[in-house]
Amino acid sequence: MRYRKVLNFNTDWYFLNKDLENAKNIYPGDNKLVRVNLPHSNKIVPHHYFEEKDYQFISWYYREFYVKKYKGKRVIIEFDGVMSVADVYVNGKYVDGHKGGYTSFSFDITDYINFNEENVIAVKVDSTRRIDIPPEGGVVDYMLFGGIYRNVRLVIVENIHISWSFIEVIEANKKSAIIHPKFELINLYNEDKKAIIITKLMDEDNKEVTTKETALIIKTGKNIIKQEQISFLKPELWHPNHPYLYNIYAQVKIGNRICDDSNTKIGMRKLKFKDDGKFYINGESFKLRGLNRHQMFPYLGGAMPDRGQRKDAEILKYGLGLNFVRSSHYPASPSFLDRCDEIGLLVLEEIPGWQYIGDEEWKILAKKNVEEMIIRDRNHASIFLWGVRINESKDDHGFYLDTNRIAHSLDSSRQTCGVRNFQESEFLEDVFTCNDFEYNLEGKLKFPQNIPYMITEYMGHMYPTRSYDSVERIIKHAVYHAKIQNCQYGMHNLAGASGWCAFDYNTHADFGSGDRICYHGVCDIFRLPKFAAYFYKSQMDPEIEKVVFIARYLIPSFNEDYGDEIIVFSNCDEIDLYAGEKYINSAKPDRINYSNLPHPLFIFKNCSWWEWGASNIASLKAIGKINGKEVVQHEIFPFGRPDKLVLKPDYTELIADGADCVRVVIELQDKNSQILHLSHHPVFFEIAGPGKLIAENPFSLEAGKGAVFIQSGREFGEISLKAHVDGLPPIEIIINNMAMQEEIVPVNGNI
Repeated sequence: MRYRKVLNFNTDWYFLNKDLENAKNIYPGDNKLVRVNLPHSNKIVPHHYFEEKDYQFISWYYREFYVKKYKGKRVIIEFDGVMSVADVYVNGKYVDGHKGGYTSFSFDITDYINFNEENVIAVKVDSTRRIDIPPEGGVVDYMLFGGIYRNVRLVIVENIHISWSFIEVIEANKKSAIIHPKFELINLYNEDKKAIIITKLMDEDNKEVTTKETALIIKTGKNIIKQEQISFLKPELWHPNHPYLYNIYAQVKIGNRICDDSNTKIGMRKLKFKDDGKFYINGESFKLRGLNRHQMFPYLGGAMPDRGQRKDAEILKYGLGLNFVRSSHYPASPSFLDRCDEIGLLVLEEIPGWQYIGDEEWKILAKKNVEEMIIRDRNHASIFLWGVRINESKDDHGFYLDTNRIAHSLDSSRQTCGVRNFQESEFLEDVFTCNDFEYNLEGKLKFPQNIPYMITEYMGHMYPTRSYDSVERIIKHAVYHAKIQNCQYGMHNLAGASGWCAFDYNTHADFGSGDRICYHGVCDIFRLPKFAAYFYKSQMDPEIEKVVFIARYLIPSFNEDYGDEIIVFSNCDEIDLYAGEKYINSAKPDRINYSNLPHPLFIFKNCSWWEWGASNIASLKAIGKINGKEVVQHEIFPFGRPDKLVLKPDYTELIADGADCVRVVIELQDKNSQILHLSHHPVFFEIAGPGKLIAENPFSLEAGKGAVFIQSGREFGEISLKAHVDGLPPIEIIINNMAMQEEIVPVNGNI
């Protein structure tokens, strides 16, 4: 039983896309307003070729709510993210405001509520370019899309309640673990209160492991409470390969009554960068292999609901075989971090910024970002490092002494880092992190000048690659990434490296290709893989998934092809290659040129049968073997004519909350189910039922593929999406829009 109430406050809002005089008093039924649900982007934009001014404006959000049954309680509103400035009004009265779009904030609105009547909340959202707020001030290589773009909740609590909890892992090994529970308790009574805090450690099966009770006096106002440390035997240790999560269930008891409680997921693990340059988890060295991730999505910008955020984590872990991600260059969505905890994807999380350091007021906000980020996210098992420096900024001794001090004061269990782009930088953090591009195309990285050391970016602008570029460029892009990872695995005093970047992303005209997309990803902006993605996936443990991928196309014309060398990415220990049914050769991993990789590339050279093209070859097939046994294969064919259009939804169900989204991948295939990589066909859509299409319509394929999104409506039922291209039969998929299970905040007293 939960004693606090957490209510979904995402549904049934109204939106005004401009600022008006006395806008705080507009009633939600006004015909100037549009009905919306959260998370919400203030402007749906094309996936490329749009302008910053499209979303850089002031807007207003309104919601009626009725909370009569909570009279006598405290009502707190929590925002996970509003870009960039939020000012909150309840019943026309100003409550408070927040600057910065990447961190969460909350306000107690109890004293502004009429408990016997319907209430109106109005939120003014300033999404203009605010140079007084990080990361703005200079040029920024990413876009700050506007709106209330993350979740909102109402939390109902007593006068004595838990503001935050932090369960610090003091020790964790196979024999025992020690945790130190800490809480901020709020007492809104005019007198001190005697209380007991009961902290229960529960395993994944919800069985109690141990309990600690602490008697205390809760003084009026804010109280930082540190319980005695709790120890227990034989813990299940959290690890990227074993992401076991415990639950801390805490209760505050006054007399015989429970007045508040909280649930916190934690992982028992010890993380440490040591003086030998290596990173250790639970006492064992662990090489970090990752990519950077921007939270931007096509059309919706940052306003992707939980389902899409969680899917991103899964793509990084399982689709790309990574063991860590850098949340560049700002704190990530809580739902993304939750999924990282659950699947074992390590996260380097950092404060908002990009090269520019502003004046003292700007720095105060940046230091506030450090505080807000760490207080919100320090219970996440996946976070292994705090980034407390503005990405690629110049040295600023006093400023960065402060950011490190704040981080260590709030969380002594994790180390800090600061990403720079020059090795001569002053080393104030615990781990020296640096972007390294200079010799990437030679397959080289600079040697560490400071230890511990980790590379936080490589490649990126050195070799931008689109999905529809020449096959030669697409292959080289993948090979360059492979060479850098091979280099970093050979540097034993280098903790790890993350490439730039996982996904193509929207950026300003100063960067990228001029169409408002930066094509630096190993996947495109729709999260669809380029060849380089398969290199990363091939580095994963074959016990998780066996991988084989022929990194080329089978093109009939020799003059259009990429020579007689065939590269295969695989985590097998042997590859057999066939042309049609004819056995060509076998290969072992290339441990001469890629000796350091967990799974080197397979190189088939001097394929003389290829010399005059593939017009007489039925297929090219790579069969992966482990211990002599065939375990996986990849077969490619000469390209044929368009045969079918295929729609692949990530999920077949949505929640009828008006915001939930599912990605639908589109592929134009030939008779062998190959994507026709030179196709740019327009695809036409029709949607019916309680949902809407988020996409261009028609949508032009890029390299024979792409994606659109279906967003749920508030009614439940079947959503039909039909698609067709000229000359082929139409195709239809059905998505079930399911009724919400979460309790929502009532709009009025009739509910």
